Amino acid sequence: MTLQSSLSFLATWPAILIGASLRNKSGALLLSLLPCVSPIQVCAQQSAVERKTIVSVEGSKFVINGRPTYEERSWNGIPIEGLLLNSRMVQATFDDRNPDTANRWAYPDSKIWDADRNTREFISQMRTWRDHGLLAITLNLQGGSPEGYSKSQPWHNSAILADGSLDPRWMKRTEAVLDEADRVGMIVILGLFYFGQDERIRDEPAILRAVDATCDWLLDRHYTHVLIEINNECNVRYDHPILQPDRVHELVVRMQSRSESKGNRLLVSTSYGGGTIPKPNVVAASDFVLLHGNGVSDPLRIGEMVRQTKEVAGYRGQPLLFNEDDHFDFDKPSNNFVEALRHGASWGYFDFRMKGESFDDGYQSVPVNWSISSPRKQSFFRTLREITGVRPMQDSQR
Repeated sequence: MTLQSSLSFLATWPAILIGASLRNKSGALLLSLLPCVSPIQVCAQQSAVERKTIVSVEGSKFVINGRPTYEERSWNGIPIEGLLLNSRMVQATFDDRNPDTANRWAYPDSKIWDADRNTREFISQMRTWRDHGLLAITLNLQGGSPEGYSKSQPWHNSAILADGSLDPRWMKRTEAVLDEADRVGMIVILGLFYFGQDERIRDEPAILRAVDATCDWLLDRHYTHVLIEINNECNVRYDHPILQPDRVHELVVRMQSRSESKGNRLLVSTSYGGGTIPKPNVVAASDFVLLHGNGVSDPLRIGEMVRQTKEVAGYRGQPLLFNEDDHFDFDKPSNNFVEALRHGASWGYFDFRMKGESFDDGYQSVPVNWSISSPRKQSFFRTLREITGVRPMQDSQR
């Protein structure tokens, strides 16, 4: 910790004094004073800088804390070392500012919607998911359709305000999720923008401001386990040209450059709609390449998508990662999950509540039962544990 960062750190502390001092890495005293914190606040502040989980990319592999994911693991002859198996969980911080639609999301037991309850219940399940071999979750500051798929989106779910600044209430919930992910050793793929909500941001300068604000917010908290997805499916109904395929790479580069200039280079990409091969401008700019399997009913098409993406100009061996696919069939020898692995790509589970299903079904439809509460969820996590061979973490490892 530098003297400058130490002073900035202390500036946030309140006014009841207990003794403390600050030293650099070699133990030399930097500052001795009576800081204004309670023991609980000291722990909260320390946790903001003492991160446990660091994600990086080495060639085509994801690496956590210096070791490739699922190290030396193969399943049915398929190597999965270096992959990042994940699930789309974008409603972890959901809320709705629109009073005309907010009552749609009431819990079946309480008959009311509670955004803090939603986040608390999400966090309570993260260790269980990790114990089944799930290494990453996808979040989004503008969520995703709380109905699974929607033609229109009258609800207002956005951590990003009209001027591009970040809403403190949304970000407090986001911080709680990111902190727990770091604690249990999970990676967060954090999206910024979602079609249907991006029009709530005023103009292009506000979009740029949101990218910068998100970058700074992450770096101020010293997060080292976050991958960035600029927007979900850039080729689907975005109002702002800079969020569309021809220009979205500008935001990829902006986030990379800004974070690098501040000393903590973030890994950045963006995604396209299901079945779509990304354009060269995005592939060339991205640190990892995102793909979606929605709409891909033939598992063999998944392998074809991987092959075609590797042939796009600008591809240089980055990891390929599906972070959204609503196809299952986990009991069959060939399915989208297996075919992604077979071709060396990471795969992500996307589950929403389908017609006639209950509160227990799906992870996208609000309100969400975040536990492994349905046969479909159970089938995914059972398959995930079989593939990864991950054993539950011991308390001493957490």
